[in-house]
Amino acid sequence: MSSLSRPVAAIWIPSHVGPIEPHLMACLDHTRRCRYDLLGIVTTAPWGEVRQMMLDGTVDVVVVAERGHLPPDRTPRIEVAARGAHPSPASSPRGPVPPRRRRPRRD
Repeated sequence: MSSLSRPVAAIWIPSHVGPIEPHLMACLDHTRRCRYDLLGIVTTAPWGEVRQMMLDGTVDVVVVAERGHLPPDRTPRIEVAARGAHPSPASSPRGPVPPRRRRPRRD
């Protein structure tokens, strides 16, 4: 991804999710707020195919509607639309990252 271009996103909604409309609207809103270029909406492909799109560089980010839609073997950069406009450290495959602590100031 060039520093001048916007990230390319794909929306993935697992095939077992229904109805897809509320999930799709959340994901579309998220991609709009983040100003992503939307490549497409994937509703029939298994996670492995979506993951390969990321590995091939076809997409920079995959957006899902809910945390429960994330596969356990995911790779970063996956964003959950329900969590807000900015990527969450909780979308890391290592799980949630605790907040950083600062050392006390020495005067």
